[in-house]
Amino acid sequence: MAAGAGPPETRYVSVGDAHVAYQVIGEGPQDLLYFYGLGSHLDICWDSPVASEFMMRLASFSRLIVFDRRGTGASDGVPLSAMPTWEEWTEDILAVLDAAGSRQAAIFATLDAGPIAILFAAAHPERVSALVLMSTTARYVVADDYPAGASQEMVDTIVEIIESKWGTTDFVDLINPSMAENPEFARFVAKMLRASATPRTAAALYNYILRTLDVRAALPMVQAPTLVLHAKDDPIVPIEHGRFLVDHIGDARLITLPGAGPGVSPANYSLADEVAEFLTGERPTIQVERILTTVLFTDIVGSTQHAAQVGDRRWRSLLDSHDRVVREQLSRFDGREVKTTGDGFLAAFDGPGRAIRCAEAITKGTETLGIPVRTGLHTGECEVRGEDLGGLAVHIAARVGALAAPGEVLVSRTVADLVAGSGIEFQDRGAHELKGVPSTWNLFAVQC
Repeated sequence: MAAGAGPPETRYVSVGDAHVAYQVIGEGPQDLLYFYGLGSHLDICWDSPVASEFMMRLASFSRLIVFDRRGTGASDGVPLSAMPTWEEWTEDILAVLDAAGSRQAAIFATLDAGPIAILFAAAHPERVSALVLMSTTARYVVADDYPAGASQEMVDTIVEIIESKWGTTDFVDLINPSMAENPEFARFVAKMLRASATPRTAAALYNYILRTLDVRAALPMVQAPTLVLHAKDDPIVPIEHGRFLVDHIGDARLITLPGAGPGVSPANYSLADEVAEFLTGERPTIQVERILTTVLFTDIVGSTQHAAQVGDRRWRSLLDSHDRVVREQLSRFDGREVKTTGDGFLAAFDGPGRAIRCAEAITKGTETLGIPVRTGLHTGECEVRGEDLGGLAVHIAARVGALAAPGEVLVSRTVADLVAGSGIEFQDRGAHELKGVPSTWNLFAVQC
């Protein structure tokens, strides 16, 4: 399947008495096998602009093969009373490569997928052209000859947290604190975790993984050039684990990533570029379409508290009514729904005047439902990513919306200046710092 044609078909290959799910995308000159640890789901990952763009970037310079190993995501589960050995998990790699018609591939593995890739590279050097290891380790528990490891008590705590918080945004924020700056992506990751495994299964798998993991003996046998990517402040797998890999694999180097968590996130858009440079010698040139548009963000104020007060069934009914109101007004004012954020909307307009009038209508319509909404608008140049929008203008609109009061339509000076003379009146809300955005911004509230 050619890169850019959308999510690929999910296929299955038999491994023992189980089916392993895999996908193939791109037509690059070399094969790249990518697989994530527990928490992935091949089909769900394409629902996120961040995750799907990452995959498409990988597919822009390779024929990308992705899969969920047994026990994760779209593949068959494993019996918790009889877990596969680490060597048995390498059979998944071999089966997927054979099914995809790949004689040799670079392997990109993260988290608990990393040790499986290490064992495979050591056992099948002729099938592995290069190895990329991210946020992973050769051993997790402390030992006399492995002081970087965690104590058994630490493992107990991690397993308890997984069992109680797996699939929640609290868990996502805990393992990757930088996610707190992007609640939409944190909600997506929590959803993918739930799709990948139940809390009980995740806790049992990690209890097994963390306590039995030790592939240090295989490190000197890895012949493929190796790139180790590791977040400098990773709270679960400290960077000392990554340094150990580099010290014990013959041809390996370390790149330290910003942030404090594993995996793909909005803070690590350059990950694919690092992999591309390592495998091809140059960073890919990505052509991005840019448009000037007015971005509108809506957000229900106190949605969690409101849901707790009225109960799940009533709240779902209210959310459905809220969504109908927003979509009716977007249609009325020629706005384009870009996506929902769970309790809000991101929309785009050709003109700021219509965007403001739409925001006013949404505010009044949702007030009749007893649902307070705040709205933020900014006009600027955006990156077009399929059906999604990205770029600084989107972040500015989101930050402006977050500062709006319940029932308030708040806009940037850019928007206010563009509608001068239209009869729309504003009240100056003063200068504000917008988190992650340079300089200060003058904001204005629309006088409804």
